[in-house]
Amino acid sequence: MEPLIKELIEKKLIGIRMKMSLSDNRTGELWRNFMLKRKEIKNALNDDLFSLQVYDPTYFEAFDPNSPFEKWAAVEVPHFDLVPDNMESFLLKGGTYAIFLHKGAAAKGRETFQYIFGTWLPNSGFILDKRPHFEILGAKYKNDDPSSEEEVWIPVKKI
Repeated sequence: MEPLIKELIEKKLIGIRMKMSLSDNRTGELWRNFMLKRKEIKNALNDDLFSLQVYDPTYFEAFDPNSPFEKWAAVEVPHFDLVPDNMESFLLKGGTYAIFLHKGAAAKGRETFQYIFGTWLPNSGFILDKRPHFEILGAKYKNDDPSSEEEVWIPVKKI
């Protein structure tokens, strides 16, 4: 599973966020809440959904599944002029990303992340950059369906 290395241009996102940890994973709750309100975003650029994680700068230095991070459910917009009530804007800054294609049920995502962080990253010539990580859930995303596909974007920089 070789990634595509790409320079991301800055993106404007609107959505909702929630604090959680891997041991207290509230992703389902976050997405249920977002999907109920999604149609209130009148200026979405497309149907892609962003599942974005914002980690503390030291999060990966001493990994602990109880460490909190911020998770967003969002869509891309052209501007922040129409932010619905009970939603927030997020400016995703540009930079270099390694993009992996995860194929299979969302529940199998752990295997993809183990490969990325345990095999690919240590041998890649890149290090993890301290910017948000995200997944793009596009037209081929089907949650727990074995034929589901999603893009996993990992922020990296050259060693």
